[in-house]
Amino acid sequence: QGPVIGDGGFVFALEKRGYVEAGPWTPQSVIEHPEAVKQLHREFVRAGADVCQAFTFYASEDKLKNRGNEAGAKHGVRAINDEACKIVKEISYPEGGLVAGGLSQTPTYITTKNKEKVKAEVKKQIEVFKEHNVDLMICEYYEHVEEAEWHVEAVKEFWPEVPVCASLSINEDTDVHGVPTGACGVKLAAAGADVVGINCHYDPFRCLAATKKMIAAVKASGYDKVHFMCQPLAYMTPDASVQGFIDLPEFPFALEPRICTRFEMQRYAREAYEAGIRFIGGCCGFEPYHIRALSEELVKERDWEPTFPIRWGKFLEKHTKPWVRARANKEYWQNLNPGTGRPYSASLSKPDQWGITAGHELVQQHEEWTSKEELEKGQNFKKQLKKC
Repeated sequence: QGPVIGDGGFVFALEKRGYVEAGPWTPQSVIEHPEAVKQLHREFVRAGADVCQAFTFYASEDKLKNRGNEAGAKHGVRAINDEACKIVKEISYPEGGLVAGGLSQTPTYITTKNKEKVKAEVKKQIEVFKEHNVDLMICEYYEHVEEAEWHVEAVKEFWPEVPVCASLSINEDTDVHGVPTGACGVKLAAAGADVVGINCHYDPFRCLAATKKMIAAVKASGYDKVHFMCQPLAYMTPDASVQGFIDLPEFPFALEPRICTRFEMQRYAREAYEAGIRFIGGCCGFEPYHIRALSEELVKERDWEPTFPIRWGKFLEKHTKPWVRARANKEYWQNLNPGTGRPYSASLSKPDQWGITAGHELVQQHEEWTSKEELEKGQNFKKQLKKC
């Protein structure tokens, strides 16, 4: 019946806690630091997550070996995906939650654009998810709808009966190859996805705008049984270009000034629900308190309230300071325009906008560590862009 609340962003949350390496962003912590992963699952469940996703983002074999990453040789694709499934089942199932296996974009796609090679790569992960009999699959974080289609097809070919969710990390207009956002939704539905939508790269309200375009196009194309999902960033990105927040100069270590407040998250949850989206969650930057805000906004619809709810500051009535007690109301928090604490901070940034994607020399991937020559080529390319 829905709505269903998803969990948040494991990659960024665990990197901030010291358990994920920024750059590769791969999930070997399920083996090297399992308690850290378990604790984050616990916190998302406590905040109200109905669907807990195995921490298998970027856990394809080619990504685990990409550019000097040793996770592939040290642990391997099977071991990492297997441990991730064991961990999430241990935490989610006792609380009555659902468990999702996860696929994401691969270096093989942007290097070869070979359909059979891409499918062969992700089937190594799908095998593990099928052995664990996860409740659903989430194919997410694709800049190119074509790769997402191939992943959905791979799941349906190898495991026809499992429900498949598919979401793209694109904006309101197109994917990075110029396919209109609405048409992308139709392509995912045609590939066999049961749920389609948007995740990552953009803030909640830009992701909502993109998902609404998918909803309109998918329904107009006659896919009446397809449902919709949205799992955005927890960062405000009105200035992000076609590559999303990755193009912003603050990525990845200085994004904190852009963090959404919990009340902005409540607004997102309400607008998503009213748009007909029934899988509502988060991606990079989402912490458990953000998921708790989604849960609070949808208490009546879900008949469930998290522990120690904010209730628009109701419990500030117990505060010792009268000016803080005066903030114990919805009107105050709903209309607050928070400051950054930085007198000369910019409200917007200028995205890099290199304008390159799959097929360009600089995005070709390999197992060796990035060479000095490659770094210099990238730096020279950036200099040439500045001259234009």
